[in-house]
Order: sequence, then C-alpha cells, then structure tokens
Amino acid sequence: MWSRIYALLIKEFLNLLKDKKSRFVLIGPPIFQLFVFGYAATYDLNQVPIAIYNEDTSIASRDLIAKFNGTPTFKEVLRISYHEQIAPALDNKDVLMVVHIGQHFSRDLLLAQHPAKVQILLDGRNSNTAQIALGYAQTVLSDFNIQWAKQHKLSLPPAKLEVRAWFNPNLESRWFIVPGIVGLLTLVVTVIVTALSVAREREQGTFDQLLVTPLSPLEILIGKAIPGLVIGVIESSFIILMAVLWFKVPLVGSLVPLYIGIILFVFAVIGIGLMISSLAVTQQQGLLGAFLFIVPAVILSGYATPIANMPPLVQDLTLINPLRYFLIILRGVFLEGLSVSQLLDQYWPMLLIGILNLGMAGWLFRRRMY
Repeated sequence: MWSRIYALLIKEFLNLLKDKKSRFVLIGPPIFQLFVFGYAATYDLNQVPIAIYNEDTSIASRDLIAKFNGTPTFKEVLRISYHEQIAPALDNKDVLMVVHIGQHFSRDLLLAQHPAKVQILLDGRNSNTAQIALGYAQTVLSDFNIQWAKQHKLSLPPAKLEVRAWFNPNLESRWFIVPGIVGLLTLVVTVIVTALSVAREREQGTFDQLLVTPLSPLEILIGKAIPGLVIGVIESSFIILMAVLWFKVPLVGSLVPLYIGIILFVFAVIGIGLMISSLAVTQQQGLLGAFLFIVPAVILSGYATPIANMPPLVQDLTLINPLRYFLIILRGVFLEGLSVSQLLDQYWPMLLIGILNLGMAGWLFRRRMY
C-alpha cells in the first residue's frame, strides 16, 4: 500500500514540476503574497486625520490640543469653528475623529467636584479602526490628566472623556465584519465556479466535443458566465439573509442599491474566473489560479486593514480590485443607508473592470481554442 502511495506522490510532483504554469503557481504567488502581506497587512494607525472643535480658548485647552498634535498617531487636518461643521466632516470621511472641547473646559478643570468633559466623536463605520483610535485618544487624555494633576496638586482626574460613535453607536465589530463577509464569500464562490468551468471540460476530455457543436466561442463564453452570475447572486442573498436574521446586523439602506452592487461585482469577478479557466488545463491549476487572485484581492480590499494606511503604490494597486468598491457599497448600505446616487462612484469602476475582464477572457478563450 505504501509503495503505491509513494509512486502516486512521485507522479504528482513530476506533473507539477514539468508543467510551466504549475511551476509558476508554486513559485510566483508566495513571492507576490510576501510583499502584499508585508506592506498591506498592518493594524498600526499613523497620521489619523482628526478635527479640533475648541470652544474654550484657554491655556488648558491649547495644551490638550498640543498633546494631540504632538503624537505621531494623530494629524489635525481641520479646525472646526461651529457645530454644524461636525456632521459633514464625519459623513464625507474627511476625518476619523472630532475632538470637542466645551466652553467651560478650563473652568471645570479648576473645580475638583466637576470634572471637565472632552467629547470624542468617532466614525464608527470601521469599528476596528475607531476602537484603536479611541485607545490612542484615551492615552493622550490620560497623559494630560497626570500632568494637570501634578501641576495643580489634584487627586481626581481633572478631565472626563465622553465618546459618541456615528453609524455604529456601540462599536460592534460584528456590524463591520459581517457585511464584508458577503463580499469575501461571493468572491470565493464565483471565482472558483468560473475558474473550474472550462478547466473541467479539458480535464474530462469533453472540451473537444463542445468545440464541434454549432455553438460559437462567444456563446460558449456566455454559457459559462451565466451560471457563475446566478450562483454569485444566490450566495450573496443567502449571506445577507443570515447577516440580518441570525447576526442581527441592521440593514439601514434599501435592497436596490445593494443588489445593483452585487450584480456589478459578480459581473466583474466572472471575467477574472473565466480568464483563469481559459488558461488552466486542469482543475488543479484552476484552483491554484483562483487562490492566487483571491488572497491578494482580500488583503487589498480594505476588509481587515484600512487602505489609507497602506503605502501609496499599494493604494493605487487597490483601484483595480472590484472587492474594494463592493465592500464600500456593502457597509455603506448596511450602516449608512446610502442610496444609488451616492454610490455611483463605486458602481462605474466595477462595471468598467467587468467589461475589461470579460473582453480579456473572450480573447484568451478564442486564442486557446484555435
């Protein structure tokens, strides 16, 4: 028994090493993914854009602002003059956090019975980033408290932090993660289904039989694409249903902008799967090619780490990733209730990517046929 297994292992390794595409899959992806993980996968926050709303022009408030500006974690990009500027700054993602110092901050600091209040307003759409930024803000305030208490010989903390997160009031990480899973699983299922479609035909020896039918190459390509589209939409629908009913993630927006995004995303991903399938000779190569695309696509999508924290070159690379735009649509509809008009700038890149991918898949398909 063991001798037969050993012979089978030798045969499998010889098949992998003799095939040029298999050798590339074994060597190329690890090197590429090493750079992707090394540069893109980071949980550190640097130069977080914040806005300062200072209603107290005392020395104490200026000292607190100086502590925020003195840390490499935060970067003041906006100075707010009146309350109505807060909402647009957070809604448009100009800043991640607003530090609001009230009118009586310095007066309350001098009264031990009334701790001064500092309000932190956070963008809770990315709960993980918001929680990390909040931790840094609490550290800055703690340092200010210690310094102020030493200067004025106080025993109680002179300042008290009040936190309010927008779009995700309780900073539930599940509200941020579960909508992203819709994109991840849809990507995996759709790419694998389409990547194996033509490769399976070649491996089973039925591809030549398909070529002698009256079907044209374009008809064959469409026939391979439609099942992937249907499966991708069904997969997305099931996960959305589980997200709302089982995980209790609120769906604030309408289903119309959500399903427009789903169809466009699956349309874009199908082209990638068909390109892989047209190049793959065996199903094994199709699977390896699919995962070669899936892993970097997830890392460069902003699912786990903010794209803004990636190097500029890597940020430019994310522009060709359809999952990047789909995650914005998912979280925007789930948490913010965005409409179709507000998501147009996310729709058209996926449509363009889908057209280019299908065009390239058709060209590769015809070339491999003849």
